[in-house]
Amino acid sequence: MTSVAPAMPRRSLPPVSGPVVPNLRLAMVVLVTAELMLFAGLVGMYLTFRLQTADWPPPGQPRLPVGLTAFNTAVLALSGIALAAARRAGAAGDTPLAARRLGWALGLGLSFLGVQGIEWTRLVRHGLTLGANAYGGAFYLVIGCHALHVLVGTLLLGVAALRPRRERLSPPGDGVFEAGAIYWYFVVGLWLLLFPLVYLY
Repeated sequence: MTSVAPAMPRRSLPPVSGPVVPNLRLAMVVLVTAELMLFAGLVGMYLTFRLQTADWPPPGQPRLPVGLTAFNTAVLALSGIALAAARRAGAAGDTPLAARRLGWALGLGLSFLGVQGIEWTRLVRHGLTLGANAYGGAFYLVIGCHALHVLVGTLLLGVAALRPRRERLSPPGDGVFEAGAIYWYFVVGLWLLLFPLVYLY
């Protein structure tokens, strides 16, 4: 007589409440990856001009304001630190503190753009224009493209700041706040590479 093994109880899997990675976060990671490729091309173009030109900058062209831009670099870095603090406070459930720190990050980002605008105005007055030569063209193309990305980043942070508090400061990994943070870390980190490359090298 053959014995039949008892049937093993079937274990049910826990219900899936949502995607493993939120869609907005995944989309932002894909976008940042594409932007990295764009800037890799721009940096390659800049280095090509830089290495093929004996005098950089060319004679008669103004020197870049290293001191002012170093200060501006610190401003942008502080905005990234403020945003990280806002995310930590939001994850801990301290919405008022997170809102204040998000406001600091946004304000510092706008200050960075304001100082950069002043810098460019002075450079143009001293003859460094987009069409002056390869030096001017390369400078404004690389730095201007980054400034455009900073502007987009401030808009994303502004949207996160204007949403209802219960939505805008949700825990990391969810919503517009998280997507804006990913993008902002990208523009801050990218500037820490572009500043020494364009202003010091």
